[in-house]
Amino acid sequence: MTTEGRVTVGKHVRNVAAPLLLAAATLFAAVPAAGQVSRTVPAPAPVPDSAVNVKRNALGLLLSISGDGFGVGGMYRREFTEDLYGFATLSVSGAKDDREVEFIDPYTGSSYTPGKLTRFLVVPMYFGIERRLFREEILDNFRPYLNVGVGPAMIYASPYTDIIYNEDGSIADYRPVDFFESLGRGQAYWTVTAAIGAGAFFGSDRSSLMGLHVSYTFTYLFDEGIPSLYDPTTGAVAGTKKSFGGLVITLTIGTSY
Repeated sequence: MTTEGRVTVGKHVRNVAAPLLLAAATLFAAVPAAGQVSRTVPAPAPVPDSAVNVKRNALGLLLSISGDGFGVGGMYRREFTEDLYGFATLSVSGAKDDREVEFIDPYTGSSYTPGKLTRFLVVPMYFGIERRLFREEILDNFRPYLNVGVGPAMIYASPYTDIIYNEDGSIADYRPVDFFESLGRGQAYWTVTAAIGAGAFFGSDRSSLMGLHVSYTFTYLFDEGIPSLYDPTTGAVAGTKKSFGGLVITLTIGTSY
């Protein structure tokens, strides 16, 4: 064979061998070595709440309205599960006797209540459980719930009217007592309270709380009650008050952390 023929054959061999060697190397790399034992990759460890910034606590401001007037308070809330929460609230609101009739002086714009003897402030503290409803059926920006709470309550009674007597015991005059003066002359009465209600939080931002709640509260004194009304002609007590509960509508504004 001539030199030119040998060179041509060598070129053909190289052209065929190169792809075969490349394919063999790829196949060798894909097949595990003999005797090698395959290992199962362990599942990743669960990520702690702190790493994903789960916010299980919340603080909030409570603004309420009822048949007795307005109230204000605070709230702490703790998430136990996606559907179960615990809460504690403390609030203060006014209360009045249902038989009171308030009048407005058209000349001065001030209000007065004839026959009213006592001012009331109600300070309940509730510890309770909240249960979220329909979590899997309703979008997360509307989160309805039911809750129930119990706890202690203080009823603070202070004078609304001073009855001024003559030396012979007859009534000389009636003097209205200023609100701040009245606070310094009050007396606390202690009892227990309970509440049951329903509400919902709104919005997709779980870091902030905005919700509306409707509840019925049971706050009752178990003694003879607190004098609340007087007879303007004789000055004698004309009514007492024992029940300080009722329907309450509450707006919650808070933040989670």
